[in-house]
Amino acid sequence: MPKSHRAGKKSESAEAASITAVSKEDLLAALAEHKNSLLADLNTSLNRIDGKLDCLQQSVDSHDSRLTSLEDNAESVDGRLEKLEACYLKVLTENEKLRTKVTDLEGRSRRSNVRLVGLPESIEGVQPTNFFAQLLQEVFGRDLFPSLPELDRAHRSLAPKPKPGDRPRPVMVCFHRFQQKELIMREARVRKTLVYQGHTFRLYEDYPSEVVTQRKVYKAVMSSLYELGLKPALLYPAKLRITQTNGTRKLFTSVDEAERYVEEVNKSV
Repeated sequence: MPKSHRAGKKSESAEAASITAVSKEDLLAALAEHKNSLLADLNTSLNRIDGKLDCLQQSVDSHDSRLTSLEDNAESVDGRLEKLEACYLKVLTENEKLRTKVTDLEGRSRRSNVRLVGLPESIEGVQPTNFFAQLLQEVFGRDLFPSLPELDRAHRSLAPKPKPGDRPRPVMVCFHRFQQKELIMREARVRKTLVYQGHTFRLYEDYPSEVVTQRKVYKAVMSSLYELGLKPALLYPAKLRITQTNGTRKLFTSVDEAERYVEEVNKSV
């Protein structure tokens, strides 16, 4: 082989070795630089995560504090609510007792009153008390009232005066003697229909509105009892007494009890 050719090969080998050495150094440097860059990025990311975690921890601590406060407030509200419920039940019970007492007192204050329904407006003139005393004596006769019944007062209900042709207002009559009032009510139940100068009218007890509502619910069951041949009587304030065919009596304090009794009687018939 010529010397020039061998010299060329040696030169190429040295150049290749030099390139290889340079490339390794550059590669190591590049890798080190990349590693440092990655570490820097990682540290930056970790620092950001640490910051966010700190914020989250602060937020969790804040929420925990608020939840604790809300729980304390809820417990306080529950305690106050329990006390209010207890007070409400107590007030409700006392109010019901007071309503019952007021209704009873109102009923007692009206026990001598009678309602006359059906008489034309202004028929009584300017002296209604005297007029209705004479009317009752005339309608029920002197056998029942040898003298005029004693009335404390008599007047129309306090509703506005109706227009001509409308239903007249009922008349409120207060007897001075309760016995006379009871006597006239018993006679009215016997006669059922009363007439004065061609005008038909009726007499009713003057009950408080609460008592009227309580008594009204017995209307249907009383009709059923009449159909069965029994003798129902509605006692004050709202108690149903039944006289059975054998003469014995039963007392019901609610319409449900009376309805169950009617069902039992219907089954036995």
